[in-house]
Amino acid sequence: MSATAADDTVLIVVDVQNDFCPGGALAVADGDAIVPLVNRLIETHDHVVLTQDWHPPGHSSFASGHEGQAPFAAIDMPYGAQTLWPDHCVQGTRGADFHPDLHWTKAELVIRKGFRPELDSYSAFFENDRATPTGLGGYLRERGLNKVVLVGLATDFCVGYSALDAARLGFETTVLLDACRAIDLEGSLAESRRQMQEAGVVLTKSETLAA
Repeated sequence: MSATAADDTVLIVVDVQNDFCPGGALAVADGDAIVPLVNRLIETHDHVVLTQDWHPPGHSSFASGHEGQAPFAAIDMPYGAQTLWPDHCVQGTRGADFHPDLHWTKAELVIRKGFRPELDSYSAFFENDRATPTGLGGYLRERGLNKVVLVGLATDFCVGYSALDAARLGFETTVLLDACRAIDLEGSLAESRRQMQEAGVVLTKSETLAA
């Protein structure tokens, strides 16, 4: 990896939180294994943004609030299909905290998402209704940050949705697959990779950033 990334490039670290790591409420297999690499990437990027799942208690995406439904079931919500999840990343809890080994303090911005009780949010750019913006797109444009590099959890949900939205908004978008881990729910990883490739997202590994 080069000493520093290009000045118009932003590293977006997606949801490296306790609940998505082993022992958490919605653990991604080997989710904590990416932390050392993510830390090195943070060191080599001048611009870093983090996202943080930040659900209120009783969020509509929690299976616990839908009688007769189990986690990972799919239901229809007013904004479209929604996967139901175990209660996770509840505001103010340890599960919502960043992984304790993550060097997150360099971040210039932390985007909290999923805080609207009735609306889930995977993407760093839009809520799951695909219309309500988080404000990240405008922030990056005003800062002159035109290239997006994505890492974090999980490849096939929050990272993938963020990558698709970044590409749709016209950002040059790269996902570093070795700095991500996936849930892979019924083939979701293969489908996410297909969609990202079709959208022009570059899927690569961190070693390709070397000068």
